[in-house]
Amino acid sequence: MTDVQNQEPEKKPQQPDESPWWVEGPKTIILSLFLALGIRTFVAEARYIPSGSMLPTLQINDRLIVDKVSYKFKDPKRGDIVVFAPTAALEKQNFHDAFIKRVVGLPGDKVELKEGKVYINDKPLTENYVRDPDRPDDPAQPKPLTLVNVCPSLQQSYLSKKVTVPAGSYLVLGDNRKNSYDSRCWGIVPREKIIGRAMVRFWPLNHMGKLDEQPPYETAK
Repeated sequence: MTDVQNQEPEKKPQQPDESPWWVEGPKTIILSLFLALGIRTFVAEARYIPSGSMLPTLQINDRLIVDKVSYKFKDPKRGDIVVFAPTAALEKQNFHDAFIKRVVGLPGDKVELKEGKVYINDKPLTENYVRDPDRPDDPAQPKPLTLVNVCPSLQQSYLSKKVTVPAGSYLVLGDNRKNSYDSRCWGIVPREKIIGRAMVRFWPLNHMGKLDEQPPYETAK
């Protein structure tokens, strides 16, 4: 027996066959679309602002990223800006597109509107984000509406008297109270209708950044 065993010649690893571009191209596109749709469906999606109901916080044509994950682990907070699908009341009025408003009333809260001021559990809510009703209107923006015009019948509006927000539901208002079709008119938003929280504005570039990084509101105590 020798000290050195006979060895077979080394075999070079086989290189995988490269698929032609007309095969790899469509595969890459399909994979990219699959990932993009997966992210949009489960993680985040982009939205734009079509109206002035959230002035001055959000401007018309702002582009936002909506976080669709965090509310799977925690509940919306007062002050969050949320995107939600039309409620049953809105669907009856033939609304089909998503809305964006600010959470004001939480489940169990007693909410009242007196002389344009929001009261939570009989205490006034400080809302530094609300558009100043005495501020001169930008002629480039739609003409502001009075609440009478926003809610055709105040006697039938949801906040014509004090209400208690039901469990699993939220009361939402626009920051531009003179021109926002919101919970004052049609009621509450069920938890399951909330798509996600508006987190980041990515357009226009000069306003790019996280929304409410230092919230301009105070929670009612």
